[in-house]
Parts: sequence; C-alpha cells; structure tokens
Amino acid sequence: MSGRIYNVLFLCTGNSARSILAESILNQDGKGLFRAFSAGSHPKGEVNPHALKELEALGYPSQGFSSKSWDEFARPGAPEMDFIFTVCDSAAGEACPVWIGHPMTAHWGVEDPAAVTGSEIEVQRAFAQAARFLRNRISAFLSLPLSSIDKLALETRLRQIGAMEGTTNTQERAG
Repeated sequence: MSGRIYNVLFLCTGNSARSILAESILNQDGKGLFRAFSAGSHPKGEVNPHALKELEALGYPSQGFSSKSWDEFARPGAPEMDFIFTVCDSAAGEACPVWIGHPMTAHWGVEDPAAVTGSEIEVQRAFAQAARFLRNRISAFLSLPLSSIDKLALETRLRQIGAMEGTTNTQERAG
C-alpha cells in the first residue's frame, strides 16, 4: 500500500455509542493507514459513558470524543472521506448529505447498546457485544487489499463485512 491515509466516517443517528466505538477502534487498529471520524444525523450532544467505559476496558482511547452532526463533514474544508459506514439502521435509511469525492459506502448495522435497559451488567454486556461486532468488522476491513482490489469487488466485500455476525440489517442476512 502507498503511504496514503484513508479517511473513514462512521455514521449513526445519535453519534453517542456505536459510531464512537468504531471511530476509536479504527483509529487505533488502523493507525497510519486510516483516520476515522464519527457523526450523527441527529446527534445527542454527548457521548454515552458506557461507550467510553467499554473503550477503556478494551484498551482503546476514550478521551476527546464528541457527539456531532454529519453536517460538519459535508462542509467545504472538511476532510474528504474515502469510506462512509452507517452503523445503525436509522442512519442508513436517512437522506445523507452529498459527500465530496463520492466515497465508498456500506451499512454495518449493529444493535444499539444505548437502547438496552436492565441491570448495569446487562447494559455493559450490550456495549461489549456491540464493540466486539464492530471490532470484527473493522478487522475484516483492515485485511482488505485496498490498493490492489477493483472498486466493484471492494464494494461487494464492504457489504459482506456489514452482513457479519451481529448485523441488524435483515436484507443483508437474507442475501
């Protein structure tokens, strides 16, 4: 691979849990090859503390994250994205901004751990599971030969990654 660093944007509706988990995981595991960002269509304005706790438990960075609008990445002067992944079904179904550079996109839906109610253990288990599913997808993404694979094959592989264990997209599971 060349010395190029690819920009990746993880989108979710609230940008408080799944997209934050994915941003941190890819920034650490893909350091030097990828720069990850996250945003939401309707950001909650704060990061879920359970997401930060899970990142800490896994040894990933948990500081400096904020819940922000995807509009920040559609403005002139924003980093040009190479890849955009939606990690929640709601964001996947929304009308997204027009992205500069026509990045490759895929849906990597994962159940929302922030929607889980119950005991503290049940909530932490949901965040641990979401982080595991996202880490597995990111690991598969990192193994792709980006510089030697054609666009159509890459798009197919990105969709296959989204259909891995834990997907929320019933259409992907059926295919």
